This record gives sequence, structure tokens and C-alpha cells, in this order.
Amino acid sequence: MTIKKPTKPKTKVAAPKRKRGRQTLFAPEIAAGICARLAEGKSLTAICKAASMPAESTVRAWAVDDVQGFAADYARAREIGYARLGDEILRIADTPQIGTKSVSKITGLEITEGDMIEHRRLQVDARKWMLSKMLPKVYGDKMQQDITITDNTPMADRMKAARDRAKSKA
Repeated sequence: MTIKKPTKPKTKVAAPKRKRGRQTLFAPEIAAGICARLAEGKSLTAICKAASMPAESTVRAWAVDDVQGFAADYARAREIGYARLGDEILRIADTPQIGTKSVSKITGLEITEGDMIEHRRLQVDARKWMLSKMLPKVYGDKMQQDITITDNTPMADRMKAARDRAKSKA
């Protein structure tokens, strides 16, 4: 029979934790590059996919927290980028795009060549929709209501009279 010697508990020395992910510290030159690309009409998602760029959530946090005045630069770059998208709508609508369209029919594959109007319409509609949501005061549908009341009867009396008319019709 063998006797096991008591062993000393091993103590692990914790290795210094390595930071994972991209650098999240604000750098003015990186922020300026991001704003320049936003002003060109590029999306923040596309910009942040580059290896040298911070994560999209980090950039949004910089804007929300207004790190070193980044919020104003970000907003201005976004506004310029949206205006550029408006210009792009006109370019897409005015420039024919020649391509081929294939349609499978019973008689075989029918291939036609011509302007890709459906594709251009989709591009224009997608940009118009986005602009109407991002800048509703500029690109949204304008709805205006003007209500003029000339009767000096108090509102409560008018509401009661309307209810009475509704009951008498029922």
C-alpha cells in the first residue's frame, strides 16, 4: 500500500488581462477621418468595418458623450452626407444605366438589354425613404393643419352638443 504525500495547493499567478477588441480611446485624427467619410455620404457601419477604425458603438458613444466636441462635428458631417445623398438621387434618376435583364419563359430564356429603370427606381426610393426618416423637416411629407374656431361658445358646451347630436342619431 502506498501512501500519498499531501501536495501543496498550486497557486496560479494571474496573467495581466489583455484588452480585446479595438481601441476605444478618442483620437482627434481618427474622429476627423470618420467625419470626412460621413460627409462623403458613406455609412458609419461601412466606415467602422475598416481595421484601423473603432467599433461603430464606440463612435456613437463619442457623439452621445460629446467627447472633445465630437457631437457637433459628427452632426455637421451627417448633415453634409445626407445632402450628398439628395444630390445622388438626382444623379441616379438622370443617368441611364444600361444592363441586361433575363426572364425565364416557357419558350426559353428571354434576354433583353436596355435601361435598368427598376433598379434605378429602387435606388432612388431607398435613398428618399432614408432621407425622409433622417431629416423629416427637409425631406419628409409635410402635413399642416389650420383650425379656426369662430364660435365663442366654450369648448365643453360644444362637446356636449356634439354628444347629444350623436345620441339622437343612434
